[in-house]
Amino acid sequence: MNSDLIEQVQNQLGINGLPYVVPIHPNLVHLTLGLFIVAIAFDIVGVLFPLEKPVFKFLAIPATRSNFFDVGWYNMLAGAIVTFLTVAAGFYEMLLARPPADVKSAWGLQAMETMLWHGVGGVVLLLLIVGMTVWRGFQRFVWMKDRSRQVQWSYLLVGLIIFGLMFVHGTLGAQLAAEFGVHITADRLLDLGENPNLVLKSFNP
Repeated sequence: MNSDLIEQVQNQLGINGLPYVVPIHPNLVHLTLGLFIVAIAFDIVGVLFPLEKPVFKFLAIPATRSNFFDVGWYNMLAGAIVTFLTVAAGFYEMLLARPPADVKSAWGLQAMETMLWHGVGGVVLLLLIVGMTVWRGFQRFVWMKDRSRQVQWSYLLVGLIIFGLMFVHGTLGAQLAAEFGVHITADRLLDLGENPNLVLKSFNP
């Protein structure tokens, strides 16, 4: 965002450029990733359950196929809900970002390009995750409700493709933090000409 506009709320911002100590978006991102990955992983285990059943029996693990599909469904549903908060927090924190203009990422992108692609990617992933949740719901409650296998192979394949998109999207986010120092306290202090070791030490005596 324009620096002059950010100056209007400067007195409300902390050292990291945010009105709170710990950035919210990165934490919600990892929650979104975890929920989605667990959802697809447990659905895969549920689909392959007939092959794995002897292993569970040998290990004396009281597992049933429906339990894996339950975990897959509820994690996907939770992931869709959390992702709305993740994207909202991401856009809010992106509006307060003041990255350096003379730095390029390992992918050859400048800060604004990286933020734009990361923002667009976040919206696309939100739509995909919501779409996957609706698809999963139809499979669970309508199309395959009377079958022991609740999900289609095509659903799992799309889920794996989304894993790849998440990797690309996550890399852009990591570059914003690691290479552009967006909302990183130590980077902000260096920009201000302060010694991070001395300043941060004063907060942790």
